[in-house]
Amino acid sequence: MPALRAGKPKLTWFRHRQNRWRKRDTLTAYLFLAPWLIGLLLFYIGPVIAAIYYSLTDYSIISSPKFVGLKNYRSLIEDSQVVSSMKATLTYTVFSLITYVVISLFLALLANKPGRGVGAFRILVFLPSIIPLFAAGVLWGWLFNTDFGLVNYVLNLIGLPSQGFFQSPSQALPMVIVISLWGLGSSFLVYLSGLQSIPTDLYEAIRIDGAGMLRRFWHVTLPMLSPVILFNLVIGVVLSFQVFDISWVLTRGGPADSTLFWVLLIYRRAFEEFRMGYASALAVVFFVSVVTFTGLIFRTSRWWVHYEGRRS
Repeated sequence: MPALRAGKPKLTWFRHRQNRWRKRDTLTAYLFLAPWLIGLLLFYIGPVIAAIYYSLTDYSIISSPKFVGLKNYRSLIEDSQVVSSMKATLTYTVFSLITYVVISLFLALLANKPGRGVGAFRILVFLPSIIPLFAAGVLWGWLFNTDFGLVNYVLNLIGLPSQGFFQSPSQALPMVIVISLWGLGSSFLVYLSGLQSIPTDLYEAIRIDGAGMLRRFWHVTLPMLSPVILFNLVIGVVLSFQVFDISWVLTRGGPADSTLFWVLLIYRRAFEEFRMGYASALAVVFFVSVVTFTGLIFRTSRWWVHYEGRRS
């Protein structure tokens, strides 16, 4: 008993020192995290709160904001360009996801096969994504210019009529969607990394059972690659909703609002018409839409995403 009593102060002293070390380590961790936390507060959380506040006001930048309640949100229903921009954005999102998720997966499957020229093929697929979309937009605008573009020149040489391309209401949006192929290098690289991380033992086991190429893809490749597909799907949704630069460089939202995407509409209302309160309401609706779409994807992922080690 005396020995136990003598050891008690030592144990209390050790716990006290341990708590001090933990507090010091926690403080050190927060000091290292401070730049990121400050940036998160100033450049992400702060602007979101400000947008919600300004969406309830009549604010023209040059004058102080005046509280108007939900007037800006009611004005969204009466704005005809809101419907056209929503339609253009959703159309672009659907077809852009086909490019970002499906076509890049097909190219990654081709690039994952051993053989001569595979390295050059990987470089050719990934290289365009390094070039900024603004620069790519200028290049595409020159190639498909109605008056002096190279593509129309070639069409005339072979006896075909000139096309409107970005000046045609029916062709402008499909052309912008085609340009989205320019940026699939990042998703291609993620897919390629995921394919190379799949254990070869799984392919050998299913090959012994007599499975063909399609069965190996359906029962091994897709399940093992499903977390990567989820990642690319979420990133693709976020990026496609934020499309701005291509339409700004090539069409300015035209012709006939066929490429007036949601972010471009926000830009117009905020910095061309100086209706910052109304633009903030558009930004809030945009934010809620993106969160809703990504939330639905994560909600449904439990039924089609396979994680190693997770019990079914």
